Amino acid sequence: MQAFSAVVLQRDPHVAQSMAAWLHDHFRSVVVTQSERELREMIAKKRPEVVILDIETWRLPEVQSLHQAFPRLSIVCTHRVPDEEMWAAALDAGASDVCPSSDVQAILNSALRHAVGMRSAAA
Repeated sequence: MQAFSAVVLQRDPHVAQSMAAWLHDHFRSVVVTQSERELREMIAKKRPEVVILDIETWRLPEVQSLHQAFPRLSIVCTHRVPDEEMWAAALDAGASDVCPSSDVQAILNSALRHAVGMRSAAA
């Protein structure tokens, strides 16, 4: 288990819960949130290294706002069917990566890779 924590916001609460359950084996702490407000509160309170959020729920201006408010936070976006244009736009907005919401292994790999990178950059 890594010494990282994550906050999850997904459009579908069942997807969020199953994603969190899977991530619990790899993160010190995983919190599922239900809204933008709750997500921001959890980030401020828990200081996670990673946020995993569905860009069908949050649009890119919100991703950019989140990145500006918490620049050391790794934001891994998910989408049912991400494409290259969406991926590039999300990265421009401050996301670390965009993964298919059904590919939990890719989400995990990206979250861990970027959490390590963000922690190294902060040191």
